[in-house]
Amino acid sequence: MVDRGSKKKEEGIEEALEEIVLPETAGDPMSTLKWVRSSLRELARRLDEVGYGISAPTVGRLLRKNDYSLRANVKKIEGSNHPDRNKQFEYIEQQKVLFSALGLPIISVDSKKKELIGNFKNAGLSWCKQPEFVSVYDFPQDALGRAIPYGIYDVNRNCGHVYIGNSADTPEFAVDAIASWWRKEGIKAYPQADQLLILADSGGSNSCRFRAWKQNLQETMSDRHGVAVNVCHYPTGCSKWNPIEHRMFSFISGNWSGKPLRSFEIMLSCVRGTSTNTGLQVEAFMLEGYYKKGKSVTDEEMEQLNIQRHAVCPTWNYSFKPRIYDRPYLRKI
Repeated sequence: MVDRGSKKKEEGIEEALEEIVLPETAGDPMSTLKWVRSSLRELARRLDEVGYGISAPTVGRLLRKNDYSLRANVKKIEGSNHPDRNKQFEYIEQQKVLFSALGLPIISVDSKKKELIGNFKNAGLSWCKQPEFVSVYDFPQDALGRAIPYGIYDVNRNCGHVYIGNSADTPEFAVDAIASWWRKEGIKAYPQADQLLILADSGGSNSCRFRAWKQNLQETMSDRHGVAVNVCHYPTGCSKWNPIEHRMFSFISGNWSGKPLRSFEIMLSCVRGTSTNTGLQVEAFMLEGYYKKGKSVTDEEMEQLNIQRHAVCPTWNYSFKPRIYDRPYLRKI
C-alpha cells in the first residue's frame, strides 16, 4: 500500500480508478453509482476502501492523464429537423436579397428577456472602484415593474429601435411597437415603400401560430398605413439566426452588464448608449398602455383577413395586403 501524498504509483491503481469512474460516464443508467457526483476527495476515499491510499490531488493528476477533465454540458442537440428547415432558410435569404435590391425595408423583430426594474443584481461585470450594493433577493413585489423590451432591427440601415412596455408581452404589444417604428422612422427612411419584410422567430408574441399577431398586423399595419406586410418566420429553435439576436440584442446585454436597472430611465439610457464599431445606433422608447393576455380571434375574423400564404413553407411565410373599405379605416392606437 502506498503512503498518502507519495508520487509513487502502485501497479493497478489507474485501472482501479477507471473502474470507479466508469459507471458515472457510461454503463447501466439505472446503477446508483451513475448518479453519484464523485469529487476528488470522494474518489480518493473509494480508492482507499479497495486498498489504494492516495491523495485527492494525485487522483486529479491520474484523471487528467487518462483524458478526464471537468466539463460543462454543451448545447448541441437541436432535436428533430423539419423537412422544410433548409428550404425556409433559402427562401428567407431570397426575400432579403429581393427587398434589399428594391430598396424596401427589412426588419428583424423579437422580444428580449423581461427584466425586473429595481435595486436588483444584474449579471455581468463592470469597471468601478466599488461594487454596486443591491438587494439580496429578487422579489417581484419589491420591483418598480417588469420591463418588456421589444426590439426592431433595420437590416438595411444597421439601426435599431427598442420599445419597452410594462404590461404584458402580447401580439398586440408587438404589432404596436412595429407600427410605432413605422410612423417614427420607417416612413421617413423609406418614403416610397409600399411593402415591408418582417423576419421573426416562430414563437413568442410574434409566433407564427398566434391569430392575434396576424389580425393586428392586418389592422394596425397593413390597413391603417396602406403597406403590404410580408412575414417570414425562422424555424423552431433557430432564433439565433434571426439578425436582431447577434446584431443588436447581444450588444445591448453587454452594455448594461453588471449595472443594476434601478429605473426605467436607466434601462432606456443603457439601450440608447449601445453602439458598435460597424455603426450600430439604437433608440429606445417607452410604450405605455395595458395589454390584455389571452385575446381570441374567431374563425370568421380570420377569414376576413387579406392574407396570402406563400407557396414555400406556407406556415412560416405569408403576406397581408391592405383591405379596401368604403370609408378610410380608422383605429385608435
